[in-house]
Amino acid sequence: MTTLIYLHGFLSSPLSEKAQQTQAWMQTQGLAKQYLCPQLPMNPQQAINQLHELLAPLAGDFCLIGSSLGGFFATWAVEEYGGRAVLINPAVHPYTLIEQYLGPQQNYQTGEIHIIDASFALELRHHERRPSQAQRYWLLSQTGDEVLDYRHAVDYYQGCRQTILPGGDHGFIGYADWLPAIWAFANGMAAAQGNTEE
Repeated sequence: MTTLIYLHGFLSSPLSEKAQQTQAWMQTQGLAKQYLCPQLPMNPQQAINQLHELLAPLAGDFCLIGSSLGGFFATWAVEEYGGRAVLINPAVHPYTLIEQYLGPQQNYQTGEIHIIDASFALELRHHERRPSQAQRYWLLSQTGDEVLDYRHAVDYYQGCRQTILPGGDHGFIGYADWLPAIWAFANGMAAAQGNTEE
C-alpha cells in the first residue's frame, strides 16, 4: 500500500499544524502505518541524504506532501525515485531567498537555533529538479500566500494538475479538508491530470 510522507518546510518540524492534521487523519482512517513525517535536517545536503535512505526502499510506492521548502524536496524526490507529490504552497527557486535568512534562525515549533550560511543556497541550487512527468504532481496553492508568490509555482508546475484557491495564506487555510482528495491522488484515484482549477 502507498506510503504517505509529509515533508515540512523551512524552520518547521513534524510538530507543525499540517503535519499533525495529516497524522491525525491517517490514524482515523486506520492508515497510521502508512504515514511518515521525518524531521528533515536544516542542511540541504543532509536532508537529501535522509530522503535517499527513506525513499530508496519504497520502490516508488509513495506520495509526498511537500509544504513550502518541503515542496522543493518533494520535487527532487519524485524526479529521483518516482512516486507522486502534492505540493502545498511550494518554494520555487528557494536558493534565491536564502539571503533573507543568513545567520541564526529559530525553529518555529522546537525553538532549536540553526545557523544558515551561503552554502545552503549552493546546495539547494544543485538539487533543483524540474517536473518531467506532470501526472505525478498536484499543486495546491493559495493566492494570499504572504511568504511566497504563488505565481512562481503556477509557472514552474505548468502542465501539472493545479488547484489555485483565492485568498488564504502561506499555511494554507483549510488544509485538512483536502486530505481525502490528497489520499486519493496518492493512490492514483484522482481526476484527470493537467486541469487548472481557479
